[in-house]
Amino acid sequence: MPHMKFIFALTTVLFTINSFGQDTTGKNSIDTNYVVVHKDPRVDLLVKKQAQINEETSRAGRRTDKGFRLMIISTNNREEAIAAKTKVYTYFPELKAYLWHQSPYYKLKAGNFKDRKDAEAYQKRLNVYFPKGVFIMKDVIEVKPTRPGEEETIL
Repeated sequence: MPHMKFIFALTTVLFTINSFGQDTTGKNSIDTNYVVVHKDPRVDLLVKKQAQINEETSRAGRRTDKGFRLMIISTNNREEAIAAKTKVYTYFPELKAYLWHQSPYYKLKAGNFKDRKDAEAYQKRLNVYFPKGVFIMKDVIEVKPTRPGEEETIL
């Protein structure tokens, strides 16, 4: 995700490969063909800290609520499902489309509607492009988190 920063400062990791019969001191020894890894313990702290930052930023950026989505298609033909998703993005770029595989079917839902009225308006418009029918379903939708004094917005 573009808002997450993956910064790993792993320049302190030192790998010593001992495959030529010499140990790290330069003295000859028996050829053991093994790898010795010397890792700075601060690397583990950096990884742990980055994981914590990623979790906090993603948690703050996501919020769900009860609402409605439009079921566009449920088919066992993958190409048909992808074509339907393309059609949704072509004619309704403001709608977010969700395509997933639930064996043996590919299902496509679209939109994040808080009110059934809004879903019904889009249902009528989508029925023009999908004559087999578009159905309104209760679902858990994504909503954008609000700041104090702001109104909640639907993604």
